[in-house]
Amino acid sequence: MAETQRTLAIVKPDAVAKGAIGEILRRIEAAGLRPIGLKLVQLSEGQARGFYAVHRERPFYASLVKFMTSGPVVVCALEGEQAIARWRQLMGATDPARADAGSIRKDLGTDVERNAVHGSDAPETARIELAYFFNATEIQGPVEALPG
Repeated sequence: MAETQRTLAIVKPDAVAKGAIGEILRRIEAAGLRPIGLKLVQLSEGQARGFYAVHRERPFYASLVKFMTSGPVVVCALEGEQAIARWRQLMGATDPARADAGSIRKDLGTDVERNAVHGSDAPETARIELAYFFNATEIQGPVEALPG
């Protein structure tokens, strides 16, 4: 029996600006993942720095923070069987040029930074990332389904 998981999805500023929120949510639901929490937010510099703190020593950190604060994003809590792996497959490779045909990043991304979407990479990361954007009353469904 497959494990029900939760994961975080972010529709990045480039995809929001392109009007791709609906298309991305359509693909999520068509893949059998359920949105159980959804917000349109404008990240402050502090929020973006905090969320991407794991990358603070990387050369792209400042550019990533600037990009993620350049416009609104949609944060979405997703739930489903093997949600983390399924969402990552649906997103495609980080670099749209290397992403599989039909993936979100291949179809809607521009480059490694402006690649339309973000997703948690593991159960522990998903738990931390979901808690960064959602409190318990903002996610629908039983608490037992939380990853980790």
